[in-house]
Amino acid sequence: MKTLTGKQKRFLRSKAHHIKPIFQVGKGGVNENLIIQVKEALEARELIKISILQNCDEDKDEVATSIRKGAKAHLVQLIGSTIVLYKESENQKTIELP
Repeated sequence: MKTLTGKQKRFLRSKAHHIKPIFQVGKGGVNENLIIQVKEALEARELIKISILQNCDEDKDEVATSIRKGAKAHLVQLIGSTIVLYKESENQKTIELP
């Protein structure tokens, strides 16, 4: 998996700006079920947002890293309590990176 360039990350951040988070990480933290759902969502959408709730016990950097690794995705941005992830879709590729 190649790392994203700064230009590509800026492009993806601008695309992600209007997206609403589709997952929330709360008290349970990151589990296998969440990782599976994130993988499926990334295959369908390529770019997703995940919000980390106040009651999440884990550190937000750890949450972002474990989801990124589990889903084999790129961490585009971690801003506040929102994670932006990108993974190129195998069957439904819609985003053309610059």
